[in-house]
Amino acid sequence: MKSNRQKKILELISQKICLTQDDLLCGLKEMGFDVTQSTISRDIRELKLAKGRDANGNYRYLPNKNDNSTLKNYNHYHELFVRAVKSVKYSLNNVVIKCDVGMASSACVAVDEMFGDMMLGSLAGDDTIIIVTQGAEQSKLLCDSLNDLL
Repeated sequence: MKSNRQKKILELISQKICLTQDDLLCGLKEMGFDVTQSTISRDIRELKLAKGRDANGNYRYLPNKNDNSTLKNYNHYHELFVRAVKSVKYSLNNVVIKCDVGMASSACVAVDEMFGDMMLGSLAGDDTIIIVTQGAEQSKLLCDSLNDLL
């Protein structure tokens, strides 16, 4: 079921412009899949989908090109992060990242891929990401690392 659903997501984003998780949710429901937003969110993460501009300049979810080059992947996530993020701050064991509207999910994927080993977990909303670390020292280090990217 999961692999069929994920194949349909890839099919959907290649055929239609999907700007939001809700667009994917509606598209999947039209195809007969009974899914929740949290399922879509997990699928996006597992498929390593990110928002970007297609060849026609349309802003949408794009498939991962399956390029195994670590440097190229890092550059992709770095560019995504820089384009999406407005500010990074921390307090105690939390890091809060403010993003452009609709970009937090994509930026969160980028942060998870680049700095996943420095955090306990992350959660993205529409324009805000919250990251939980083990303590204030780790939050400061992660915050400094993220701000260095900007």
